[in-house]
Amino acid sequence: MIIAVDGPTASGKGTIAKAIAARFGLPHLDTGLLYRAVGYQVMADGGDPDDPADALAGCNFRSDLLRSSALRSEETGGYASRVSAHPEVRNALYERQRAFAEQPGGAVLDGRDIGTVIAPEADVKLFITASVHERARRRWLEMQGREIDIPLADIERDIVARDARDINRKDAPLRAAEDALVIDTTSLDKEQATKAAIEAVEAALR
Repeated sequence: MIIAVDGPTASGKGTIAKAIAARFGLPHLDTGLLYRAVGYQVMADGGDPDDPADALAGCNFRSDLLRSSALRSEETGGYASRVSAHPEVRNALYERQRAFAEQPGGAVLDGRDIGTVIAPEADVKLFITASVHERARRRWLEMQGREIDIPLADIERDIVARDARDINRKDAPLRAAEDALVIDTTSLDKEQATKAAIEAVEAALR
């Protein structure tokens, strides 16, 4: 059983995907971390995330980088969005994601193109979304919890820019699959959003 969970940054898709994986006893992959690792590697190498060659070179990151808290920074997130626009990078990471999705028993993957590109055959596809302001507020609270002082307006501006890059890129743009169940979490807290998503999956599997 493959469950695809897509959506824009800070929509709550990661939290929801983890909860679904726990509920159904499936392994979970946050595919966004792969792109964050590439972006971080480009940054560490002094490369240009907008240059296809530099971005592709960043795909050679060490696996232990995926456990680094540095990947959660806003700066790394911005780099991730920029390197993900390159077809070369997406192709390089495609097989890695497919292998995870095709493992015996299935898996839960969250990202931006799981239901449309990585696993279009997924048994259940969810698209998690929320307003830009609410997503910015959530990210701001997260940063505050980590004692990172950054203005809410800056986060909101960054999210708008990321959305534009992700939605308008030529290859694998951010969009809901035609058969995806769309869940708007703007007015839902974490528990409510998770409950709604799990109930949606259970209903789809009946």
